[in-house]
Amino acid sequence: MQIAIVLFDRFTALDAVGPYEMLSRAPGVETVFVAERPGAVRNDNGGLSLVADRALADVTAPDVLIVPGGPGQSDQMENEALLGWLRTADATSTWTTSVCTGSLLLAAAGLLTGRRATSHWLALDVLKTFGAEPTGERVALDGKYVTAAGVSSGIDMGLTLLGRIAGDDHARSVQLLTEYDPRPPYDCGSPDKAPAAMVEGWRARSRFILKQAGDRRSPSSR
Repeated sequence: MQIAIVLFDRFTALDAVGPYEMLSRAPGVETVFVAERPGAVRNDNGGLSLVADRALADVTAPDVLIVPGGPGQSDQMENEALLGWLRTADATSTWTTSVCTGSLLLAAAGLLTGRRATSHWLALDVLKTFGAEPTGERVALDGKYVTAAGVSSGIDMGLTLLGRIAGDDHARSVQLLTEYDPRPPYDCGSPDKAPAAMVEGWRARSRFILKQAGDRRSPSSR
């Protein structure tokens, strides 16, 4: 089984690495990082690079497709080299998945039309513009399409998919051995739990809202 994780400039590292850490532990899998061109790809703050070992053109039929999000996703929404590859890979994939705003790329490729899907909470409304049915679930499954909400939820998505690929007991063992037992110091991990002023402040600064208003966004804004 081949698992292909897409990289593009200014992706969010945990979007890619979280699912990788879970799914690369499935028996008999090959995990490859792919990009338009092989080589190092910088994350959203420029402080970390992952290496794409293969070009998109070299990986045409992965069994599992994982698309991360991040600020750089906006620059890829009309990149036919990537969107066309997503359509081609999806045609034969067993699972097509995304983390955070990676679902917007799947939607832009026409793969989520009429399907339930999730994304980062700031981007959920954008899914509607592509005909998807947004849901606030942390991990949303619709047939072979598995989408995760913001950043850290990619770990949950990876474990969910691992259970379907390798069985629940194997997934439980991976959860145990990675000691994935989150106990965050703050109960502020979703807009439903965070202070209303904080949520509205981030909504006002969101690159999705700013784009609609015709303003320039900060490179670091979600």
